[in-house]
Amino acid sequence: MTGSVQPATTATVGNPIAHAAGSVTTALHGWPPAVTTAILFAAAIFVAAVLQAVLVRVIPKKVLAKHPVLTIVVRRTKSILFMFIAVILLGIVVPESPIGVRAENSVLHVLSAVFIALIGASVMVSIDVYTTYKLSRRPDNIQADVMARKHVTQWQVLRRASHVLVLMITIAAALMVFPAVRQYGVSLLASAGAAGLVVGLAARPVLSNLIAGIQIAITQPLRVEDAVVINGQWGWIEEITSTYVVVRIWNWQRMIVPLAWLLENPFQNWTRDSSELIGTVHWNVDYTVPVDKLRDKLTEIVHSSKLWSGKVVVLQVTHALATTIELRALVSARNSGEAWDLRCYVREQMIKYLQAEFPGALPKQRVEIEGQRVPEGETVLMHDHVNAD
Repeated sequence: MTGSVQPATTATVGNPIAHAAGSVTTALHGWPPAVTTAILFAAAIFVAAVLQAVLVRVIPKKVLAKHPVLTIVVRRTKSILFMFIAVILLGIVVPESPIGVRAENSVLHVLSAVFIALIGASVMVSIDVYTTYKLSRRPDNIQADVMARKHVTQWQVLRRASHVLVLMITIAAALMVFPAVRQYGVSLLASAGAAGLVVGLAARPVLSNLIAGIQIAITQPLRVEDAVVINGQWGWIEEITSTYVVVRIWNWQRMIVPLAWLLENPFQNWTRDSSELIGTVHWNVDYTVPVDKLRDKLTEIVHSSKLWSGKVVVLQVTHALATTIELRALVSARNSGEAWDLRCYVREQMIKYLQAEFPGALPKQRVEIEGQRVPEGETVLMHDHVNAD
C-alpha cells in the first residue's frame, strides 16, 4: 500500500541519510503521502543548501586571492554544486518516501536526466574557464604576434566546437534515461535507424560547419585578426565560432561567412605567416619627371613616418604609356592597418612634392598644331574644355 511503512533495507541501514528519511516517514505514518514526500524533499534541499555553503567557505580567501582562476571556478559553479548535492540527496530520499513504485521510478528517471545535464554543464563551464584563462594571457598587440593569433584561434574554435559536442552527447545521454524516448538518444549518438538518418540529414549543415571549424582550428588557414579578402571584401577576422566566421570590414561592417564555405572557396590571407605587409602606391606622371629625385624624396618621406617598418622602400617605373609613365612605390609596414595608412601618407606627400617642385611633371596632353611653329622648349596644352560659342 502506498502509505505503508516498508521494513528498513540494508542500504537504508548503511546510509545515514536514507535511515533518517525512513525515520521521518515512519514518524509521519498516517499523514497524506504527498505531505510526507514534500517534507522529505524540502529537508533534502535545505541540507543541500547548507552543505553547498559549507563547501564554498572551506576554501581559504588567501588561496582564492592567489589563484584568480579558482575564484572564477567557485563563482560559476556555486549553483551547479548546489544542484549536484540536491539531486544526490533527493535520489537517496525518494526510495524512502511513500509515493509508490511508479511515481518513484518516474522521479528517479528525472533526477538521473538532471544529473547528466549537470555533468554536461560542469564540463562546459570547465572548458569556458580554462579557455578564458588561456585567452587572458594573450598580448595586447595581437596583430603583430603570429603565435598569439594562432593560439587565440585554436582556443576559440575548439571551445565552441567542444560546447556543441558536449551538448549533443548530454542531450543524447539524458534521452536514454527515459525508456519511451531512449531510441532517440541512441539515434543521436550512433546515427542509426530511420530517426537517426532524419536527424543526420537535418543537422548536416551544422555538422559540416562544426567539422570545418575543427579543421580550421588544426590547419589554421586563417586566424583571429588576420587580414583577408573574401568575395572582394577586405577586412580582418574578428571572431571564429563553431559554425561561422565574423569578418570586420574596413568600414566597420560585419560579414558573416559559414566555415564550410571557407574551406570550399578560395580567399586571400594577407597575414598568413607574418603580420607585416608591403603596400603599393601608383602615380601617372609626365615623361619629364626626374625619377631619381622622386626616389630620394620617397626615402625621406618613409623615414620620417613611424608607420614604416624599416625594411622595404622602392620606387620603380613600371609602365611607359602613350602620354605618361607609371611609377610604383613599395613600402613595408608592421600590419595591414599601418600599411594602408602608410600608403595614403606616401601618396599625399608625393603629390604635394610634385605640385610644389615639379608642376610640369603632372600628367598633361600634348598636341601638334599644323601651320604654326611652337618655340623650342615650350609646350602647348590642350584642355578638356569646349567653348559653346
